[in-house]
Amino acid sequence: MTFYEERRADQAAKAEQKRLDARHDEQLRADRQREADERKARLQDQARADRQADRLDRQQRRRERAERRREVLTPAEIYRRGTLAVVTASGLASLPAQILHFVGISPMLLPLPLAIEGLAWVMAAGVAYADARHLPAWVRWLLRSLIAGFAGFAAFINYGYGLSLVHHGLSADDAQTVGRGLAAVTLLGPIAFEIRQWVSTLAASIEGADADRREHARRRRRHHRKVVRIADRLISAAPFGTLDRQTAFERAWSIVRGCPEPGMTPKLYERAAKSAQAMHKARAEQPDRSPAEAAPKGPDGSAEQSMADLDKSTPAPIDPSGLPEPVTEPLPDRPKVDLAKHTGAPAALVESIRSAPIEAARTAAAEAPRPRRVTGKVPAAARSKQPRRTPEQLLDEARSATADWPIEKLSAEAIRKAVRTGPDKARDLRDTLRAERADQVDPNREEEVAA
Repeated sequence: MTFYEERRADQAAKAEQKRLDARHDEQLRADRQREADERKARLQDQARADRQADRLDRQQRRRERAERRREVLTPAEIYRRGTLAVVTASGLASLPAQILHFVGISPMLLPLPLAIEGLAWVMAAGVAYADARHLPAWVRWLLRSLIAGFAGFAAFINYGYGLSLVHHGLSADDAQTVGRGLAAVTLLGPIAFEIRQWVSTLAASIEGADADRREHARRRRRHHRKVVRIADRLISAAPFGTLDRQTAFERAWSIVRGCPEPGMTPKLYERAAKSAQAMHKARAEQPDRSPAEAAPKGPDGSAEQSMADLDKSTPAPIDPSGLPEPVTEPLPDRPKVDLAKHTGAPAALVESIRSAPIEAARTAAAEAPRPRRVTGKVPAAARSKQPRRTPEQLLDEARSATADWPIEKLSAEAIRKAVRTGPDKARDLRDTLRAERADQVDPNREEEVAA
């Protein structure tokens, strides 16, 4: 290789290396740009998620504030809080005048206005407690009389204090107006509190009845979905206001269950009929006893008490007249019960239950042979001996049973089931039969083999 060729090769190698370096640098720049773009996209997604979370948080706070405002601005809450505000204002307006009146007489009388005003409010709280505990009415009226007495005395004191302001520069008319205002505001607080308690008691009683009614409707809808659905359809189909919900439910129950009485179903009627039949059967099987034998016995065998003197009376027999009208349509996928013959008077059901099945059952039980009960192990001499077959007999039976079987089906299990023998003997029979089949080769096949 000449000098020029070596130089050209070196220049080509340098150019190739430069090209590779440039490609590597470009790849590095592309990777850095891709990482920067991915980082920027992640930051943007994070910022977007943060803004979304902040927006949802603000919306949640606004909803909570709106919910609190709705709770606070309800008529019941406004009435409750307004009454408390009026009561507080009444106490703040009436108590200072009483304090100034009694302290002006003597500083030792300072606890007296606090006791008078406090007793009035304690008695008012006692009325609320009596309503909550459902105490007798006379207790509440006694507490109300005490409230009226203490509040009236406080109003009288405040009225006198207002009139005494004539000596402090007020005119007689102004002093009388102040006295009347102080007396009115003294009575306003207890009266407003008592009215609030009365309204709360009435509302609680009404809400209790409505709550029970709503709970009953909820249980009815949960337990009888199909009937309630049809009742709703009947109400929507009828003209507005012409069909009440209870009547619609009774009609829907009659449509779905086939019984006009809500709560009774064909299955329950069938169960009641079976229970009445079982009760009559149990009573019929009991032996007849005289009243003397039926009376309770004492330790010496004599009757100690009559039935009227016992603490517990004998339960009354079941009266089938309480059973509702049955339906004649049988239940699906259940044994059919002929209920049509019981649609008459309730006595027909009792007479049908008292009919011949009991006597037929007794006759069948008396005529049926009773199996002899095993009292111990049967001795060997009394056992029936089964004849044993010889190997030749087993082989003959196996040949007869497998005469038309192909050799592929000659298995020990099939032979054992065919001749009813043990597994070991069945294997011996299989080997013997296969050997015999192997010896009986087709003559045409032997000629083909020999050729």
